[in-house]
Amino acid sequence: MHYYDLYESPHGRMLLVAAEGLSGVYFDGQKYLPHVWPEWRRDARHAPLRQAKRELAEYFGGERERFETTLAPEGTPFQQSVWKAISTVAFGKTITYDELARRAGCPGSARAAGAATGRNPISIIVPCHRIVGSNGSLTGYAGGLDRKRALLALESGIPDLLSAA
Repeated sequence: MHYYDLYESPHGRMLLVAAEGLSGVYFDGQKYLPHVWPEWRRDARHAPLRQAKRELAEYFGGERERFETTLAPEGTPFQQSVWKAISTVAFGKTITYDELARRAGCPGSARAAGAATGRNPISIIVPCHRIVGSNGSLTGYAGGLDRKRALLALESGIPDLLSAA
């Protein structure tokens, strides 16, 4: 059984999906936004959804740098290894897709790591916004580059980062 709820973030509405653990956090209009199936149940009291909403509110409020919500993303073994590597990138830091591929155990596979990053179903909590191009450019983000820029600005503590872009 899948459960879902909506969360109003400072950067737009988000769809949160869970079963035993959190399996999706998506911005409205995001690439690969799943369809909410009729058999899914909307339940704001479902424990993983309730915890994710609380932690997201703390993150956006500048009170949380690490998430503790139990995660259960669905993907291929390669995608899982990339998402796990993404989760090692510290708050306020960025790494390149090449470094991500190395951390995922597949050096030289930056493009494949980038494709897996684009399929990350758990935005923000699995912080794919912290992955940048080889020259530090803000390349690709399924939720949109404006959101990626805003999330990095939040984490940097430099709100003017938004206007500099």
